[in-house]
Amino acid sequence: MSTNADALNHALAAFNEGDIDRYLDLYDDHVQVHGYTPAPLDKAGARAFYQGILTGLPDSTLEALDRIETDDTIVVRFVQRGTHRGELLGVPATGRPVELHGITILRFGDEARVVERWSQADLLGLLVQVGAIPPPG
Repeated sequence: MSTNADALNHALAAFNEGDIDRYLDLYDDHVQVHGYTPAPLDKAGARAFYQGILTGLPDSTLEALDRIETDDTIVVRFVQRGTHRGELLGVPATGRPVELHGITILRFGDEARVVERWSQADLLGLLVQVGAIPPPG
């Protein structure tokens, strides 16, 4: 396993333990995170984004379903699971279990730190699960 993969595994474990500080150790201080508004997010913006997610889904866990790795890049298909216990994307807590599926591309720089990240997640599906919008059809 590569150093980058080890760093990712440690970050996932930290996230699943609710330790956002240890999770964010994965990111370089000058990281750019694309795919969330406003884009790109810097490290402080990424922290605020994840704190918002953990406010809405305090028991949130991340699972890497598939990975593709090159020298400086890891692509991950993931699922995030949790219970909607706090405000999430402006929606009051519903107590419903949710799953958010997505794909992220992590480009690593020196010292196994992510310098750039691109993500796409099924936020429409998440809004349907918490009852913010009706299901399609």
